[in-house]
Amino acid sequence: MEDNGSSVPQRVPLWVYTFLILPPLFWAGNSVLARGVAQLIPPVTMSFWRWFLALMILLPFTWRQTLRDWPLIRRHWVIITLLGIFGIASFNTLLYTAAHTTTAINIALMQSVMPVVIVLISFVIYRERISRWQLCAIALCTIGAGYIVIRGDWQRLVHLRLVSGDMLMLLAVVLYALYSVLLRQRPAIHQLSFLTASFTVGVVLLLPLYLWEMGHVPPLELTRPIVISLAYLALLPSIASYLFWNRGVHEIGANRAGLFINLIPLFASVLAVLFLGERFSAYHVVGIAFIASGLLWFNLLAQRCGAAEKK
Repeated sequence: MEDNGSSVPQRVPLWVYTFLILPPLFWAGNSVLARGVAQLIPPVTMSFWRWFLALMILLPFTWRQTLRDWPLIRRHWVIITLLGIFGIASFNTLLYTAAHTTTAINIALMQSVMPVVIVLISFVIYRERISRWQLCAIALCTIGAGYIVIRGDWQRLVHLRLVSGDMLMLLAVVLYALYSVLLRQRPAIHQLSFLTASFTVGVVLLLPLYLWEMGHVPPLELTRPIVISLAYLALLPSIASYLFWNRGVHEIGANRAGLFINLIPLFASVLAVLFLGERFSAYHVVGIAFIASGLLWFNLLAQRCGAAEKK
């Protein structure tokens, strides 16, 4: 399997960027939905059923390929288990739990720093360096995402209060950054086999927590909004997003791909305009300009570095 971190292709096909843009869109829907149904679905229950349903949808199409890949899956069970813990079982469970005790602004702000965390972890684990200009590009993206989150009002940062949910969200960000960085070590198996294996790890780990939570909360009522919400979570933020994200990270590396996470606040704002009746404001334009400039700058610098290395 091609190393997805150290080698940078000189030219990246357009479909790779499409694959990296769609997951933030679906994950933005996940964040908006999580806030909307927080009082209807307990956090571990939401996470368990999201991944269980996603696994049940996958299995009829992937079980044969997964059996063919089983020798490699068994040989690389450690890294698959770690990826299942960091990217499947932990991140969204922590996010859903944090939504009960912290604000949507805090959750979005924490996610906006994930690209920086990815770069730091890449350096610590693999000594992967980036230039000061690429750091500036990351800063532009982070500022743009943060500006959208605070709605262009810096006073919101002054009155920002940290609670236990913020610590959970910070932990979630670190774990998903680890997932993105460690994807380079995934075994050379079919994408669908990898998803099936990692989703299975997540479901198995969440099952005892789900059973514990069932004993402490009222039983889940399968109303129409809840069924639709769980179906959305299983199909788009889970199966589709992880297929696209994993392939995108494989193609251009975690550092470059991580910048696209800054699109989550932007897409969440757009979804709020479309579905919640919010207005498109000047701060959206400013945030979009910063994020787009940072993404373009970082990728142009990465392509230039890749071209220089080949000479």
